[in-house]
Amino acid sequence: MAREPREGRDRGERRERDRDGDDLVDKLVAINRVAKVVKGGRRFAFAALVVVGDKKGRVGLGTGKAREVPEAIRKATDSAKRSMIRVPMREGRTLHHDVIGHFGAGRVVLRAAPAGTGIIAGGPMRAVFETMGMGDVVAKSLGTTNPHNMVKATFAALRNVNAPRSVAARRGKKVSDLIGRRDQPAPEAREAADA
Repeated sequence: MAREPREGRDRGERRERDRDGDDLVDKLVAINRVAKVVKGGRRFAFAALVVVGDKKGRVGLGTGKAREVPEAIRKATDSAKRSMIRVPMREGRTLHHDVIGHFGAGRVVLRAAPAGTGIIAGGPMRAVFETMGMGDVVAKSLGTTNPHNMVKATFAALRNVNAPRSVAARRGKKVSDLIGRRDQPAPEAREAADA
C-alpha cells in the first residue's frame, strides 16, 4: 500500500488506497501506554484507537494493541476497515434528524445543522465526522471524557440514523407523506389538528 506524504495534513490523518479501490482516510484518536505486570517487572505495550472513513458516508472504528506504536496503529486500522458502517446523510453534509447515543458512561447528542455551521464537536467525535465526510453537525458529549466511550457512543448514535426513504419504505408510505414540505406540518399533524 502506497502512502502519501503527511505534510499539510490534519493531526494524525493519513490517506491510503484500500484493496477495493476506496480512498480511505484514517485518524489516530488516542494512544495509551499499558503495562502487564510479570515476574520480572512490567511489560509495556501500546493500545491505539483509530477511526477510518471514505469521506462519503462510510466510517469504521478499530482498536489495536502491540509492543510498538506503529504495529498497534496498523492493527487498529485493519480492525476499523473490517467494521465500517454506512451513515445516511442529508444533502451529503449533515444528519437527517437529531439522535442520542449511549455506550457505558458515555452519552452523546448529535444534531443536524444548517449549511455553513461546520463541525462543532469535541476531539474524538470530531475525528469521526471528519473521516466520514460530514460537513455540518453539532455534537455534545455528556458524561465521560474517555475517548473510547465517546467514540463508541457516537457510533451507537450513527447506527440509529435513518433516511426518510428507508423509513417510508418500511412503513409502506411515500416520503412526502412523512416529511411534507418544510413550510407546512406533516399530514398526520394536520389531521390531528383538524380533529
